[in-house]
Amino acid sequence: MSGTRSTGERGGTLPPAAVAPERLDAESRRWTPARIALWAAIALLGGLAWVMLALVRGETVNAIWFVFAAVCTYLIAYRFYSKYLERKLIRPDDRRATPAEYKADGKDHVRTDRNVLFGHHFAAIAGAGPLVGPVIAAQMGYLPGTIWIIVGVVLAGAVQDYLVLFFSMRRGGRSLGQMAREELGVVGGTAALLATLLIMAIIVAILALVVVNALGESPWGVFSVAMTIPIALFMGVYLRFIRPGKVLEISIIGFVLLMAAIIGGGWVAHTEWGAAFFHLDKSTIAWGIIVYGFVAAILPVWLLLAPRDYLSTFMKIGVIGLLAVAIVVVRPEINVPAFSEFAGRDNGPVFSGALFPFLFVTIACGALSGFHALIASGTTPKLIEKERQTRYIGYGGMLMESFVAIMALVAAVSIDRGLYFVMNAPLALTGGTVEQAAQWVNSLGLAGVNVTPAELKDAAAAVGEQTIISRSGGAPTLAVGLAHIMQQFIGGPGMAAFWYHFAIMFEALFILTAVDAGTRVARFMLQDSIGNFVPKFKDASWRPGAWLCTAVMVAAWGAVLIMGVTGPLGGINTLFPLFGIANQLLAAIALAVCLAIVAKKGRFGALWMVALPLAFTAVVTITASFQKIFSTVPAVGYFANNAAFSKALADGKTSFGTAKTVAAMEAVVRNTMIQGILSVVFVVLAIIVIVTALIATVRAFRAHRAGETVTDHEDPFVPSKVFAPAGLIPTAAERELAAEWAEVPASERLADAGHH
Repeated sequence: MSGTRSTGERGGTLPPAAVAPERLDAESRRWTPARIALWAAIALLGGLAWVMLALVRGETVNAIWFVFAAVCTYLIAYRFYSKYLERKLIRPDDRRATPAEYKADGKDHVRTDRNVLFGHHFAAIAGAGPLVGPVIAAQMGYLPGTIWIIVGVVLAGAVQDYLVLFFSMRRGGRSLGQMAREELGVVGGTAALLATLLIMAIIVAILALVVVNALGESPWGVFSVAMTIPIALFMGVYLRFIRPGKVLEISIIGFVLLMAAIIGGGWVAHTEWGAAFFHLDKSTIAWGIIVYGFVAAILPVWLLLAPRDYLSTFMKIGVIGLLAVAIVVVRPEINVPAFSEFAGRDNGPVFSGALFPFLFVTIACGALSGFHALIASGTTPKLIEKERQTRYIGYGGMLMESFVAIMALVAAVSIDRGLYFVMNAPLALTGGTVEQAAQWVNSLGLAGVNVTPAELKDAAAAVGEQTIISRSGGAPTLAVGLAHIMQQFIGGPGMAAFWYHFAIMFEALFILTAVDAGTRVARFMLQDSIGNFVPKFKDASWRPGAWLCTAVMVAAWGAVLIMGVTGPLGGINTLFPLFGIANQLLAAIALAVCLAIVAKKGRFGALWMVALPLAFTAVVTITASFQKIFSTVPAVGYFANNAAFSKALADGKTSFGTAKTVAAMEAVVRNTMIQGILSVVFVVLAIIVIVTALIATVRAFRAHRAGETVTDHEDPFVPSKVFAPAGLIPTAAERELAAEWAEVPASERLADAGHH
């Protein structure tokens, strides 16, 4: 094994910290006939699936083609496009220590096994977006969403996550806002810092709102999700003190306890005391989540956040994988058209606005998410062991999230179309009763839709709920779709209620982990920002600063959450467009910062890989923002809606549109004004960042052409004294080197009490 040996603590020599670069090159270029045949088969199957979805469209389309199109595209993108990205833009060096090694503190900077970290990162990024966005976007038909989720993630979403994670890690784990300040100067940096902090508050609030909507008045769901907190705490203590390093062991224990929590939830919900104690209204759940968010963000990362994320990742990947297998076995036929009746209109009942640009901002996290840039420059870069692991965790983690989005889309389009619209339209349209809802959905004139009140009652009873009318937010729809497919695979109709509540718990767990991580990252960002003026705040381990910044950020997203829970227009229906636009504007900001960094490194031949997604995202989100600000259609424009309700109040009306009381009308006026102002602030800040990034890029180009030195803000090179494989499965060379390290006495290895 070639490579430079490092000196151990007692003067002995340690094996190399990395596989020799020439060995890596030789491994990646080795093509056997079997390998060529495998990739040819993957390409052919993927091509066939795309043809079946996009071109050979009959009355119905089989759901298996969604699975094959997604999986084959992801495999090809990961093997070829992300490798090309790694070689041309990233250029990682495993001989270099990461912040988790040279800044190890046992709290925030902790070397973490790559598979545990993949779980933590995936759990943190995969919040409400991949579940909610595709479900809402199914209003437009199945094809536009499918194309954007799969193609968008390959060229945009996974690229952003990978680049931000790597560049933040090279800068000691600095936040996106702080990187922007260093790379773009005071104006662009300040705009980015402000935008990221404000947008973060909106994003975490929406994540929490989806949990509230999923758990509201559902004792089964509340009990099961509440039980995940003590389970995660137990896992953290077990892995830290009782059986350190026994990851598989505690994973099995955690999974068994999780299953017990779900099954126990069904039993508790049917007891008199359980139904009374856990039957909570949405406001109570919202306050509970606000308190939880504060506590979770200030506890040590190893105690709650990492084990809970790891536990929920087992659940997330396991459930999505099981759903994919069920789809292949059951082969449900999809009756939804490729392009629906609403694809060419801007007045859909689930969300308002035309396919372009609103489909893209509605799908949000499943294809591209600015929130991920905050996680990738928040907790994850402080935990990563080796530089080459950033591809597996950054690019690979985002592909996994995209697959979640595709499964959510398939689940949404697999249920009856009439039921889909009844579940996702606001209460003001459906009326709240089965009779009114059936009459309303039949009046839409959808092809093949004829719903009866009895069918809506039966659909609710089948999943063990009192009603499924206007259960907006995407989570209940996904749960019904998952139950519909899974009961055909395992258990039959009698298991539908179990699968529904299993899915609700799975989704709430999915999203709460993002609330945990989001709040912690928001705290890091605020500490970084204040640290520019009060240096003491830059010390992430300084408890008073951490507690104060956590309290400020929780108060910010908590206020938006309460506004959403009490909003008469159906909080999720009005806030989700703002969430989508804010999230995508944040992605544009992240890509703009990456563009400037790549340009300063002089890698202009590969700059198009950042410029392409940046240009598309900027056009989509700025267009959407302008429509939400300037549209004269009240259903689309915030200020138009505000004016309509203000006029109604001035005219002395006591009810108007969706608001049935004066108080509700006043709430609409207040909320639309806040949303409108935020839209203006977000788009102005994003444009400032993009323009300053373009200026920085042009300056870097001129400097490189003139042979001048460009300032590099990376941390100084520190030689690594540890080794770890890069991907899920170690290569032959990595196994050889790992065997060498296994022979080194523990006393000779780098002491690191914070290592998982």
